[in-house]
Amino acid sequence: KMAQALRCDARFLCAGGLGRSRAPRCATRAAASARTSRSGVGAPSSVTRRDTCALAASQEVRQSTGEYTVAFEEIIVDTKLGIALYDITPQIEEVLASSGVTHGTVNVVSRHTTTALTINELEPRLVDDVRQFLARLVPPNYPYLHNDLQYRDIPVPFVGVWPDDEPINAHSHIIAMLIGQSDSVPVQEGKLVLGTYQSVIFMELDGPRQRKIGISVTGIKQ
Repeated sequence: KMAQALRCDARFLCAGGLGRSRAPRCATRAAASARTSRSGVGAPSSVTRRDTCALAASQEVRQSTGEYTVAFEEIIVDTKLGIALYDITPQIEEVLASSGVTHGTVNVVSRHTTTALTINELEPRLVDDVRQFLARLVPPNYPYLHNDLQYRDIPVPFVGVWPDDEPINAHSHIIAMLIGQSDSVPVQEGKLVLGTYQSVIFMELDGPRQRKIGISVTGIKQ
């Protein structure tokens, strides 16, 4: 049923949809491109884009020959420093391989408020640059209100053990909000769609600790 619905969506998309012109969107885009080239205004000519219709058609073929699958696994990272970066791409690839998904998406989320996820190059000197820059951008010793433990309400589950067990980590929360705590990577032919120097990087911002990361794989299993 899902494959049938996706085929309908693909035909609807290429027909224009929503009661608009029946001309395919790719044809409309080509006409607009021609007008743009004559006027000399628009996107650089060196930028190439795959037609919406071609994408929809190729997706329709794949959807009709496979089974839609959702898989989830959790990995654990034991961090060693206050701010540290870890390449978790190999672990994600293992989860993807075990799921059997060949075309879809991998979603990665950290389950902690003082960690972050990003996609970039994990070169040692660049890592040091990042750590030093974050310390300058959000100084740990700034008088953050969050660190005034005596003025904060004690959450019910932590009565009796808090604030003695509460770290002074407002800067870690702020950095995590700036960077983000989840990321998504497309999957094609059973492989993560990443650039040559790209890695999925887990960022510890308040270590050392044991951290949990959720990995969800959704897509077509063939």
